[in-house]
Parts: sequence; structure tokens; C-alpha cells
Amino acid sequence: MTEEPITTYKAPNGQATVIVTDRARRGGSGWVIGVMLLIAVIVGTFIFSQMSGPEIAKDDAVAAAANEVGNAANKVGEAAQQAGTAARDAAQNTVSK
Repeated sequence: MTEEPITTYKAPNGQATVIVTDRARRGGSGWVIGVMLLIAVIVGTFIFSQMSGPEIAKDDAVAAAANEVGNAANKVGEAAQQAGTAARDAAQNTVSK
């Protein structure tokens, strides 16, 4: 604990006493700690953003692959529908002859 300068003044009649405490002097350690915390937050944010980059790239690759699989499934569905229509038409032509 730091010592604070205290000045005591007594009135000439001895009845009143005034105590003045000088708190203007403070160390700079509060500023140093504040700056260090700010730097730590900035560095932590930077590291976190750099580490999440590969995760985002992986997620994008998985999403692109899923999209391609979905497109392929749609094409297979369309081909199956066309094959079904062709089989129905062939069956109707065979029965009508």
C-alpha cells in the first residue's frame, strides 16, 4: 500500500482541524496493465480469426461436394423418370398392336 501525503492545518483558536489528503500522485501501473490487456485481447482475436479460416474452408468444401451430389441425384431422378415414361410408352405400343 502506498503512503499518501496528509497535511493537517489547525485553526488559530484550536477548535477546527482541516486534513488535506493529496491523492493526485498515482503510479502508472494501471495504464500499463490496461494496455497489456488491450494487446492481449487484440492478439487473441487475431489468433482466433486465423484458426477459424481452415475450418471455414473445410465447411465450404463439404457444402460444395453436397451440392454436386444433389445435382447428380436430380439428374438420376430425371433419367429414371424418362426411363419410366419410355417403358410405359413401349408397353402401350405393344398392347395396342
